[in-house]
Amino acid sequence: MKKISTYVWENKLRYFLAVTAIFIAVTLDMMSPRLTKSVVDDVIVGGDMGKLKYLLFGFLCIGVGRCVFQYVKEYTFDATASKITAQMRRDLFVHIQSLSADFFDRTNTGELMSRVKDDIDHIWDALGFVGMLIIEVVYHTSIILISMYMLNWKLALIPTVFMIFCGAVALIMERKLGAVYEEISEENAVLNTVAEENLAGVRTVKAFAREKHEISKFLSHNKRYYDLNMAQSKVFVRFYPYFSVVTKVLPLLTILVGGGFVIKGEMTLGGMTAFVEYSTNIVWPMEMLGWLTNSFSSAVASNKKIRKIYQETSSIKEAEEPIILDKMQGKICFDHVSFHKADMYEILHDISFTLEPGKTLGIMGATGAGKTSIVQLLQRMYDATDGKISIDDVDIRELSLEQLRTGISYVMQDVFLFSDTINENIKLGKKNTTDFSTVRKASTDAQASEFIERMEWKYDTVIGERGVGLSGGQKQRISIARALSKKDPILVMDDSTSALDMETEHLIQETLWKLEDTTKIIIAHRISAVRHADEIIVLENGSIAERGTHESLLAGKGLYYETYLAQYGDFLEGKEA
Repeated sequence: MKKISTYVWENKLRYFLAVTAIFIAVTLDMMSPRLTKSVVDDVIVGGDMGKLKYLLFGFLCIGVGRCVFQYVKEYTFDATASKITAQMRRDLFVHIQSLSADFFDRTNTGELMSRVKDDIDHIWDALGFVGMLIIEVVYHTSIILISMYMLNWKLALIPTVFMIFCGAVALIMERKLGAVYEEISEENAVLNTVAEENLAGVRTVKAFAREKHEISKFLSHNKRYYDLNMAQSKVFVRFYPYFSVVTKVLPLLTILVGGGFVIKGEMTLGGMTAFVEYSTNIVWPMEMLGWLTNSFSSAVASNKKIRKIYQETSSIKEAEEPIILDKMQGKICFDHVSFHKADMYEILHDISFTLEPGKTLGIMGATGAGKTSIVQLLQRMYDATDGKISIDDVDIRELSLEQLRTGISYVMQDVFLFSDTINENIKLGKKNTTDFSTVRKASTDAQASEFIERMEWKYDTVIGERGVGLSGGQKQRISIARALSKKDPILVMDDSTSALDMETEHLIQETLWKLEDTTKIIIAHRISAVRHADEIIVLENGSIAERGTHESLLAGKGLYYETYLAQYGDFLEGKEA
């Protein structure tokens, strides 16, 4: 993880310009009481009217200068903070994308959304407006105290004591707010997760008439979030009156004590006027301390959360010098492969098979038998616990991850379509190289062109989030078209025709058998989807219970035969009758 200081250092020239503008603007501002002192002592008391025009011109120059440099510092701080946080958000998102599937198994989407959006925004405040004000408050206060000590060191002791008191209160406040902000950040992530899940699954919620339950669940987390924010407000309200009292008492006390010095002749009237003006100017930094402490604590808590994400590393490591195949042929070999996730039972046990280029493997088994896990291991979403997986006789752990995954067209069991045009969804695998004729051919082969071309905008039709508005079968056909358009040497179909009618499934299978140069793995529950495969394996409890061709497995009268009877028993009985 790049530290925040590293991002700041990379933009040091911008920050140098902004800080310089702060110093100039504040210095000009602090010159104003000096001119006021001269107006009182030399013009009003001394009667030297000749100086007045020069003093007024000085006030004008200070006003113009402050306007210019205030604009420069605010614009530069804002622009630089925006640039840095855009880089931070990009780097965080890239890091999250680099993490392996097991990280996403245990991390909620809402939490990641909070880190990428809300927590980065809090750091944005700290690097921009809040950071600018902290620097300005420190320099502003330092210049005022120096000016006060130059005018009258005895009178300057009063604001010094008040500043020490305010600083101590701010430190106590920051410690209390830090703990509260960590809890707020956590609850914000939970709240985002609950909202995201319910909005994504709103149709399921309505189908089961669970609106009241889900609203109640959301409100409970919303109440917790409210309580934490109230706890933050209580800390702020408890300590803010101290700052408020100081800002009211300080100018009054300065006038009372300073007036005594003027009466005694230890101070001129103009000097006391300038001192009162300085004491008024030092008030706003004290007022800002509470708010700045509040915002800074929020940024610190957010940075801790982001650092936790960066501490996560991918369990899937690419070889330092990965092997790049000249051309992937598509030979797949599982050699005594076993797999289990952390703290879980064994998902796959001693899986072995060899699939030659252009051949087809069918995989069947009950739900939870481990069918999808075979594909996840092939793509290195996870690494096998034992055994070896190779493509073209090369261990996949030695291959480039990019070449491995781009060489496999995967039609997922859970179809995910992006909120984009149908054309862009089909081109997803190779956006820059897939032309429209390829998209249309793939759609035709996937039996999707018929319903696509009936739409008003055809392939330019924008589909909703996750393909909302399309039927399950339509989404599956677009997903199949997406895989076919890639023309990769390996094609995996994970129960991808379950929502299709038998006729459409048969037409798609005819297309698949024509892909003679493509190695195919077909995972299915239907016998019809795998019966023409060169080899079929039947999984039971993570192990291969049976293997063979359709005919040999039927002859064996085992699990495959029982599945066949379950699916075609009525037809066979009718045929016999």
